[in-house]
Formats: sequence, structure tokens, C-alpha cells
Amino acid sequence: MRSLSPDEDALWARVTATIRPLSREPVTARISEEGPPPKAAPATRGRVPPERPVAPQQRKPPAHATATLDGSWDKRLRSGSVEPDRVVDLHGLNLDGAWQAIDTQLDRAIAARDRVVLLITGHHRPGEPPVERGRIRAAVNAWLAASRHARDIAAVRGAHRRHGGGGSLYIVLRRR
Repeated sequence: MRSLSPDEDALWARVTATIRPLSREPVTARISEEGPPPKAAPATRGRVPPERPVAPQQRKPPAHATATLDGSWDKRLRSGSVEPDRVVDLHGLNLDGAWQAIDTQLDRAIAARDRVVLLITGHHRPGEPPVERGRIRAAVNAWLAASRHARDIAAVRGAHRRHGGGGSLYIVLRRR
């Protein structure tokens, strides 16, 4: 293995200074004297998909996750007696495709004044790399909290077993 040249070392220091660690332990980063690296314009070709929101870096749960519905709503959702107005199935989609499907269907549901959207994400199934499963399910709550539709969402609840159980969510939209 060869050593980095001074130019390569400086470039590597600039790159590593922009990395956010995944763990909560503090990490000391080498910071170059030249300052932060310049931001490059994103390369786009053709149609640009809607930007997928990044999960907020806060510890409190999203507002819609803690929002309370009145007792009759929660009781009906828990018993499975609510029939969804719209069903969004994310099976077979990657993260970007899933976000686009959620965004598009929430637009349509709001325009149609739907109240309950059933979001089928699939169950989380642990797997060995390179098979990664459950990434969409893990990202959905953060996406909904950071989306442009967050103010239209009254609550997000786990679905009843007859609607998919742990692999599905009810998105209850606010009445307009």
C-alpha cells in the first residue's frame, strides 16, 4: 500500500471533514486549512424526481406519530373496522421509487379528500449483506414527518392484521 501524496492527503482531509458519523460517539476529524470543499451542482438528466426529504436529526418522534385521534378513531383502527380510501403498495420499489409513490398518492388522496390511506411497506426481515430489507419501512415515518404533506397528516398508526399488520400503516389525513 502506498502513502498519499500531500495533494491527495489534503483532498482526503477535505472529504472526511464532510462526513457525519453514524454513531453517537464524538469523532475528531482532520480539517484542512483550505476550508470546506466547494459544492458541486447535481448532475441531472431529463425529468428530476421530487426530492426525498432527509430525516430530521432530532430525538423526539414525529408530530404525527404522537398526535392523538379521538377515542373512536383509535378504537376503529385497532379493530380493523376502518376501510382505507386508498391503498399504496410499495413492494418491489427502491427507496426513491417508494418516496415518489408516497408523494404522488398523498397528493391524490388530499385532492380527493380521502381520510385513510393504507401504506403497504412490507415486513422488516433481517438479512445478510448484500440483501438489505426493511429500509423503506424504517424510513417512512421520517419521510412523512419531513414531507410537504406533514401538515395534512393527522396520525400514522400501525395497520390491523387484516390490512397487513406489521407490514402496513394507516395514514389518517386531516379533514379539510
